Amino acid sequence: MADMLFYHLERDPLERVLPPLLEKSLERGWRSVVQVGNEERMRALDTELWTWRDESFLPHSCADQPNADRQPVLLTLAPDNENGAQIRFLVDGASIDDPGDYQRLVYLFDGHDPNAVTTAREMWRWAKGHGLDVTYWQQSDRGAWQKRG
Repeated sequence: MADMLFYHLERDPLERVLPPLLEKSLERGWRSVVQVGNEERMRALDTELWTWRDESFLPHSCADQPNADRQPVLLTLAPDNENGAQIRFLVDGASIDDPGDYQRLVYLFDGHDPNAVTTAREMWRWAKGHGLDVTYWQQSDRGAWQKRG
């Protein structure tokens, strides 16, 4: 059964948190899929992943691009797993109906947005209801991630 990690973003925005998590996933040899809530966010993350650090390269594509299924990181609006990912990142309230064969699901949410917090609580209940091993991570004042549950 998959693990599901919840990242409560309080200090840094998604654009600073997601790229290092994707790098760690690639280091493990995992393919990743990032499901976003809307096309504007997908395009913004696409740009961010190309430019986030000069010394880093995150090979990726948006799902609507040619050969997107061959990419180790895929940005998408759909719940499909077109690139055979082992890890799925859910942002902007994105959700899936079935945990599938993923090794890990990661739900990132803005802790300053009451609607996002409510949706995260619903996803927590969904994950528990599907028997997933759930953990909760929160940023400290210094930006370090602390496991809370």
